[in-house]
Parts: sequence; structure tokens; C-alpha cells
Amino acid sequence: MNKEVLVIIPAYNEAENIDRVLSELEEPPIADFADILIIDDGSSDDTGERAKKRGHAVVEHIYNLGYGTALQSGYKYAVRKKYKYVIQMDADGQHDVQNVTNIYNALKEKTPEGRYPDIVLGARYMEGSAPFNASMLKKLAVWMFRKLIYLTTKVDLHDPTTGLQGLSRPAFMYYSKFNHFADECPDSDMLIQMITLKFQVIEIPAVMHERKTGKSMHAGLEPVWYMIRGLYEILSVIMRYKILKLDEGIGNYETVRQEEKDSDKEEAAR
Repeated sequence: MNKEVLVIIPAYNEAENIDRVLSELEEPPIADFADILIIDDGSSDDTGERAKKRGHAVVEHIYNLGYGTALQSGYKYAVRKKYKYVIQMDADGQHDVQNVTNIYNALKEKTPEGRYPDIVLGARYMEGSAPFNASMLKKLAVWMFRKLIYLTTKVDLHDPTTGLQGLSRPAFMYYSKFNHFADECPDSDMLIQMITLKFQVIEIPAVMHERKTGKSMHAGLEPVWYMIRGLYEILSVIMRYKILKLDEGIGNYETVRQEEKDSDKEEAAR
């Protein structure tokens, strides 16, 4: 029987890190409430095989399809297997596993607005977060996207580029559908999208570590491309959801809960 939470870990050539990350996730209390899914995104090393040997589910992409596509594969898996929550984290060991329990607890606690959050962000740059060093380019990207989110939604988020997130079932159900999730830079653009659609987004402090081995996807001048691509994705989201008003209000509490019930009925009928 599935547990309540699915931890999704996109991984590309992370054989040097994956065993350490998984060994920490396999211990209580996380092992008591969460299953683990590795998305092996076309790795040329034995990342996927290492996860299989430890008894975890693995989705294998024959080719490297990108971070966003890997996550969406995980969302589709979670929908099909009827998980209630998804928590996504990186395979490189930067996301301390204690964050998983904190995010899980936050997903189950009502916000001051009287509803449960749909997206819980593990933030590096807010009060209560552990100290985290980032390059000047990375800090510039965070500052820029933070300002853009505030200008478009009036919501001030401290860490809009964090990959450490918890999602409610309505949120990852929406992400799992065609054209609802960015394939390369699913960060600030997706937050603008979900806030505009009235999904509930909150932040909690997080503990992060520096990468010890392997190469980060944001190394070198990659943050420059990341900012350019992110701006393009944000403009696309603004056009679709603010100007054309696609799926307007679908994140309202009553709407998402009804869609969740309808989806469960469809799955049961198959």
C-alpha cells in the first residue's frame, strides 16, 4: 500500500551522491510516511541502477529531457498511484532531508486564510533558514525573479528559485497535464502561474548544503541563460494566465477539491 507522500528526485548523473541521499531518506520518520521515486533523466552513469538496488521506484528517460520534464514524469506517476502529497528535492545532497518532514507538516496545517497550502517552498533566504552561500549571478537571479513575482502577483517570496517544494494533490494534478508545466525552467514562472490561478503558495525556512561532488546545472555562466529563459517563460505565463485568463480561478479551494474528486472517479473507472 502506498504511503501518503511521494518524494520525487530528478537525477542526472548523480551516482556519486544518490546513495547518500537515499540512505538518509530511508530512516524514520521520513520512511514512515513517504515513498521515494527517482527520475533517471538519461544518465550515462549508474544513478538509476543504484536506486533500484535499494528497492526504490525508478522512472527512466532514455534521453536527457530536462529538469522540468523529469518532474512532470514524477507528477504523472503520483497522480496514477493516488498519492496525497508530493515533495520534490534534488539528488545532489544540497537539500537536507530534515526539510522533508518540515514541508510535510506544513502541507497539513491550515494557513491564516483557513485553507491548506497547495505549494510549500523550502526557502534559503528567509529568517530561520540556515546560512547558504550563492554566487553573485545566482543572487542576482533570485533578486530579479523575486521582484517580478511581486510586480505580477503582489506576493513577496524570499526564494522563488528553490527546487525544494511540497505540493498538494490538486497542485501536482494540475502540473501533470499537458502544457501546464515548464520543461526547462519551472521556477518563478510556475509560481506566478499558480498564484494567478489562486492556488495557495507559502514558504518555510529550509536547511541547504553546498554540493560536494558532481556538477551543478547552474554552474559557471549558466545562471545568465537561466535568467534569459526564465524571463521568456514569465512573459508566456503572463500572456496565457493574466491576459488570456486561461483556467481562471481553477486554484480556488472548492474548484480544486471537486477536480480532485472527479479525477479519482476517472481513475477508478479505468
